Amino acid sequence: MTVPPDIEAQILRAHDNEGWPIGTIATQLGVHHDVVARVLDKAGVPTPKVVRPCKLDAFVPFIKEILKQFPSLRATRVRDMCMKRGATGSESTFRRLVRRLRPRSAEAYLRLRTLPGEQAQVDWGHFGKLTIGRAVRALVAFVIVLSFSRRIFLRFYVGQQTENFLSGHAAAFAKWGGVPHVILYDNLKSAVLERVGHSVRFNPLLLAFAMHHRFEPRPVAVARGNEKGRVERSIRYVRESFFAGLVFDGLDDLNRKAEEWCEGPAASRLWVEDKSLTVAQAFEQERSHLLPLPANGFPIDERREVSIGKTPYARFDGNDYSVPHHLVQRILTVLASPSRVRILDGSAVVADHARSYSRGDQVEDQRHIEALVLAKRHSHKHRGFDRLYRAAPSSEKLIECLAERGENLGSATTQLLQMLDEFGGGDLEAAIVDALSKGAPHPHAVRHILEQQRRKAGEKPRTPVRLPDDPQLDVAIEPHSLASYDEIGQPAKKEQEGGDAR
Repeated sequence: MTVPPDIEAQILRAHDNEGWPIGTIATQLGVHHDVVARVLDKAGVPTPKVVRPCKLDAFVPFIKEILKQFPSLRATRVRDMCMKRGATGSESTFRRLVRRLRPRSAEAYLRLRTLPGEQAQVDWGHFGKLTIGRAVRALVAFVIVLSFSRRIFLRFYVGQQTENFLSGHAAAFAKWGGVPHVILYDNLKSAVLERVGHSVRFNPLLLAFAMHHRFEPRPVAVARGNEKGRVERSIRYVRESFFAGLVFDGLDDLNRKAEEWCEGPAASRLWVEDKSLTVAQAFEQERSHLLPLPANGFPIDERREVSIGKTPYARFDGNDYSVPHHLVQRILTVLASPSRVRILDGSAVVADHARSYSRGDQVEDQRHIEALVLAKRHSHKHRGFDRLYRAAPSSEKLIECLAERGENLGSATTQLLQMLDEFGGGDLEAAIVDALSKGAPHPHAVRHILEQQRRKAGEKPRTPVRLPDDPQLDVAIEPHSLASYDEIGQPAKKEQEGGDAR
């Protein structure tokens, strides 16, 4: 912190003219005593330092020797070593002592310069949360910057999946019309899965993507933010110059404004290497040095295998997407881009929906629903046919005659089922046979015959009883012949007649 000149003057006057000690000066001027000591030291005024005795003073030579051999040794390990030798003290006390005694050396950094088209730097930036429907998702920014021209590409996503990471690369390459030769990454899980010493295991998807586009993915050293300082500063620039105070309506609107900002203010700022040029003009010099884009694209959609249950919907990312009803109880493949969700059965696309980032949405294709409803209606009609054929077998011939004449089979089946409920299977079968023999294959003729038989029998019109829809109630029961009951008394009668003859 810089000390104002008037405060410096007051501190020096109080010390030289009045002879005040550091504590008095700090109290009277309302500043910290370290500020007073720093001002006096800057002016060359000797200030005696009061060194208070410490119970760890006897261990200072040992700690210095240990830190000289192992400069990066942790304070907790130093404390354990000292306590084995009889030292006592809290962990915080050891931390302060080790911090003061640890040898320090100033490190100089080379200013990194790159050739046009040679290098780009990539990183994720975290920008809080975004509420979409019933979901609250992490809002992250994919930022890639060309090291020579400082041209920025910015795109926002709701998650750091590797597929989003590669999608950002592909969109940037398409926007620039080329690919940089080398791209720098730090320890992002989207890029580096594991480090052991100097060995790095890259994400295999990133390696395949880099091979396809012919660029070299290069990791930076751990805790060396200076090696990719251009993208670090670019993320800070995005926060301060674009995102701060921004009002947007959803993810699509945010990305549209981000693209306008990249093409506008971010591209028109002065180029740091030559203030007479803008970033956009420097990029035009760099464009021709980029690698050409490959002839075909790289498949970067999210791929998931999903199991379809009893209902025709595929669950993906917390939402349900409709599929054709005949694909229930199957394993299908979901391919999801940032805007679309496609569902495949083998290699055939069976559904294509707009992607939802909410939670619990039911995204439907109306054609899938209509086909399911129609299938249910046909199933209901087939169940009606089956019940009718079992109770009155001749109804099958009647239905065939109606079909040949182009009659409404659904209406005819409904009328015949009503007659079945009202008159029973035996009477309905007889009436259908009579109607067919008279050349009148129509439900109206069948009902007319049934009504005639009822009037001849002197019966009153029956009130049909509606039974619940139970498959067991649809079983056709054939009436048993009663002739055998009439023969029960016959032997006894013959025996009686034979006795009278004797």
